[in-house]
Amino acid sequence: MIIPDIDRQIGVDSYYTDGMGCGGSIKSRPDDFVVSEIISDTATKSIREKGEYAVYSLSKRDIDTAHCISDVYRRCRVRLKALGLKDSKAHTTQYVCATSKSADVTSLHTDRYDLELLGYTKRPMTKKAMIANHFVIRIAGMQSPPDKFANYDHTPNHYGYQRFGSRRPFTHLIGKAILHGDYVHAIHLILYEESAYDTPQATTTRRRITDATTHDERLSIMPKSMDIERTVIKSLHKNDNNHKAAIASLPLYLRRLYVQAYQSYIFNLTLSRAISEGYDVQNKVSGDVCFDAHDILGKYDEYSEQRLAIPMVGYAYYKKTRFHTVISDIMSSEGITTRDFYIKPMQELSLEGGFRQATMSCSDYAINGAQVSFTLSRGSFATMILREIIKPADPIRAGF
Repeated sequence: MIIPDIDRQIGVDSYYTDGMGCGGSIKSRPDDFVVSEIISDTATKSIREKGEYAVYSLSKRDIDTAHCISDVYRRCRVRLKALGLKDSKAHTTQYVCATSKSADVTSLHTDRYDLELLGYTKRPMTKKAMIANHFVIRIAGMQSPPDKFANYDHTPNHYGYQRFGSRRPFTHLIGKAILHGDYVHAIHLILYEESAYDTPQATTTRRRITDATTHDERLSIMPKSMDIERTVIKSLHKNDNNHKAAIASLPLYLRRLYVQAYQSYIFNLTLSRAISEGYDVQNKVSGDVCFDAHDILGKYDEYSEQRLAIPMVGYAYYKKTRFHTVISDIMSSEGITTRDFYIKPMQELSLEGGFRQATMSCSDYAINGAQVSFTLSRGSFATMILREIIKPADPIRAGF
């Protein structure tokens, strides 16, 4: 199988499964891609009729989690924290928790989301409460039926297209520029860099703002939907073209996402390189770091149910694994060191490092006509399973 160029751009260079794939596309409509969060039994039992911190069910479509939470705050002045981020091109149901004890909203309904109070907890719910996501996805225009007997458990746990910007797979490149303090290049990527996968309208807009001579002119060209770009241009105008200040003007979650995306890219490269060089990433061996059945990190144990973990780079990167040579070579070719992830000018963006499962925990795989469904453990990307099922020649055109 030929690997699409965009896959290589995000550090993925092979398929896990054999066969040609069923073809087709996803996300023709929001209801074609349905995602439901699953929280632990302990977290479920912690939600009571009375307590300190409000917990809500957030059901949304055609809006991503960050913009949704921002809209709730604009309308109700209630700050919410999500257990996980969900894409805009989907119908998703997730848990969100108030960050203060004063939240008194019981419900909120708009044309793009519904917020319903579930109850209260003694302490704010953390990301660890969410243990999995269940997906129900319709594949349009299939050329052949999906393989009913395929086993996608232990598929390599690559980060998916969304992590890197999908149509504009530059998010990790912006993060790399921030690591190096090259704010001019970071701003160029945000505002002006064209992508072969972008819409003609977006490409035309970027060309027009490139030719514009003033920031006022750029703002008049830029549609309100391109809110990140508008924030950057406003800051450049206000702060006399100070590119560092323009990056700092962006929401903290987004600036962190840029750096995390570059960390994710290094992980994707590591996993791809390890597989191509013959490393066994499906099985643990003596000396490995592993996650147990409760997602707790620890040393290899021959007699325990564990999944292999691969290090994530950061300023406290753990070297003592069999993947260090691969990671070291990648960092050298990228021109970075682990120290670069301690970002002195913007310490709030620094990344310590950590570990990620080498392969996915995929269960409940089922097919019903053009509909596939499965459950993935927290942090894994459904698009990486769908990539194996469909094997799209052009992932972006296929809805990825």
